[in-house]
Amino acid sequence: MDANGILQILLYLALVALATPLIGGYMARLFDGKPVWLSPLLGPVERAIYRLCGIDSTREQHWTGYALSLLALNLAGTLALYGLQRLQGALPLNPAGMAAVAPDLAFNTAISFVTNTNWQAYGGETTMALLTQMAGLTVQNFLSAATGIAVAVALIRGFARASARTIGNFNVDLVRAVLYLLLPLCVVGSLVLVWQGVPQTLAASAEATTLDGARQTIALGPVASQMMIKHLGTNGGGFFNANAAHPFENPTALVNLIHLLAIFLIGAGLTNTFGRMVGDQRQGWALLAAMGGLFVVGVAVTLGAESQGNPALAAIGIDQTLSGGSMEGKEVRFGIALSALFATVTTAASCGAVNAMHDSLMPLAGMVPLINMMLGEIVVGGVGAGFYGMIVFVIHTLFIAGLMVGRSPEYLGKKIEAREVKLAVLATLIFPLSALGLGAAGLLAGPEAIAAPGPHGLSQILYAYVSATANNGSAFAGFGANTVLHNSLLALAMALGRFVVIVPVLAIAGALAAKRTAPASAGTFPTHGPLFIGLLTAVILVVGGLTFFPVLALGPIVEHLLLGHGTLF
Repeated sequence: MDANGILQILLYLALVALATPLIGGYMARLFDGKPVWLSPLLGPVERAIYRLCGIDSTREQHWTGYALSLLALNLAGTLALYGLQRLQGALPLNPAGMAAVAPDLAFNTAISFVTNTNWQAYGGETTMALLTQMAGLTVQNFLSAATGIAVAVALIRGFARASARTIGNFNVDLVRAVLYLLLPLCVVGSLVLVWQGVPQTLAASAEATTLDGARQTIALGPVASQMMIKHLGTNGGGFFNANAAHPFENPTALVNLIHLLAIFLIGAGLTNTFGRMVGDQRQGWALLAAMGGLFVVGVAVTLGAESQGNPALAAIGIDQTLSGGSMEGKEVRFGIALSALFATVTTAASCGAVNAMHDSLMPLAGMVPLINMMLGEIVVGGVGAGFYGMIVFVIHTLFIAGLMVGRSPEYLGKKIEAREVKLAVLATLIFPLSALGLGAAGLLAGPEAIAAPGPHGLSQILYAYVSATANNGSAFAGFGANTVLHNSLLALAMALGRFVVIVPVLAIAGALAAKRTAPASAGTFPTHGPLFIGLLTAVILVVGGLTFFPVLALGPIVEHLLLGHGTLF
């Protein structure tokens, strides 16, 4: 392995750890309704938004009202984005003359960006007009990220409050997340990206002369503004088809680091926000430790598999030591270590942006992104979604711990009863039902979309439906998803993976907020130490392993074994 690459990975982990309490403390004050350092500047803007939209910022909502407000906003966003795509041919800010997007692709894309998935069955620079990119896709990047943050904050309030009927106001949480958190970070971050060479222009393209004298048209657009929110909001949709492997999206090593840090920044910070709002920061650090342990193992497996190179090339005498391993599908600017790190980060965090092609990863390395998503995107996870997904696993863990010692499970003084456990099971079961059920339907009805035969082909379609249900959006590039069948099934998977998880989570938040808080006793299971972290990690792996190991065995695992014997797919 490359020592320089390992050093960069360690630097990345250190920066994430340092940023976590800073962003976590800021969000705790923000969502507790306390003044933050931007309040003097943005407070009047916030109040003007409430007046304009008719929002009573002092009126909180029961969990059902919170959920209805969330669903109504997302339905309106879906319809607006669908209409924008269908009408873009007749709208302004379309200098390249893009035609209207096909109905099935427009439906898929609208669901994709509203659910924070950003699955793209199209090439951005050849399909979407500038107005669609800015007023449609980028706007939904902000709103979908803020929606996830709002749900996480509502769940935190469920633990922090006692004998309460409300969990906050969705509209207020959404506005504050966008106005005080996402927008300021994106404005500053976008300016840094422009300084580093990322384009930000309303020009559709530029003409260049190649070394052999030919003329080349290079697509341009407002790239920097979309890049910052796509990573910070763990959206992942690229302005260009090559995503973060494109030199305009990711021109320098510093930009690559900014992208990586942005992906984990809010998700990791929310664990600290949780600790602060419930009055015990150790609880947040325990959750982050469980996430971090799984992440480090994932990076190690991915980097190890890629560093060993391709045995098929070694068998015919090709020396891969100079490249440090398998360079297939990777940018030489980033190499194996940073490509492995990016692949693990983006699938651990429900982002879906890529700086290397996952379809070209070695079988075991390609299995790590799959496992990250199959675990429910809880290894930091999407902004908000990773946190509330982890809390669902905490409920499972405490239920099992309670069974082992014969006590009613409790967490932070709140008894975990049958209602909460059933809701947590519902939120967990929807993932395999959607990913495997709809994936099987897609395999039976549309096998022609699979480019490769055998186990790798199974991995391609499995990755697509797991990615959609996990609201990740990355893909094994050999899967031809842009058909009416797969656009429809994948859109359904994205909607199920988002909203059929959010509603039970909000119900859990409402149930917890209504409970009284009991003081810890001698028999209380401590949830901030190594024993709890280890048990939580084991439950996550067992649930994921029991559910998905059979299909993994038929896909990447058997491909790895056959590749060692010279069989290619």
